[in-house]
Amino acid sequence: MSLLTHAHAAALAAAWVKAWNAHDLDAILSHYADDVEFESPFVIRLLEEPSGVVRGKLALRDYFARGLAAYPNLQFTLLEVLVGVNSLTVYYRSVRDLRAAEVMWLTTDGRVNRVSAHYSA
Repeated sequence: MSLLTHAHAAALAAAWVKAWNAHDLDAILSHYADDVEFESPFVIRLLEEPSGVVRGKLALRDYFARGLAAYPNLQFTLLEVLVGVNSLTVYYRSVRDLRAAEVMWLTTDGRVNRVSAHYSA
């Protein structure tokens, strides 16, 4: 994969938000590679993991399940999708109305294998 088209990135982001808003853990995880590395300040809060990093799809499943349980009314609002080389940034409104941006790097088959999540104060 090289430069993503905006249409492909927008479709991926829309499907990702739809899965989160449905609280469908399997649909959410379908976007991620088995060897995914996910970093987020919420990892520190929910898992008490000081590195802020979750490695592997099984660990990511546990983390996302905890997030869905902690925020039962979770709904994301997609604000913008930014396109890079082998990556995209999903800018959205998150839990507690925080603005969030997740930079997602993709494998050659289009699955997310690295994420860096950022949140407004």
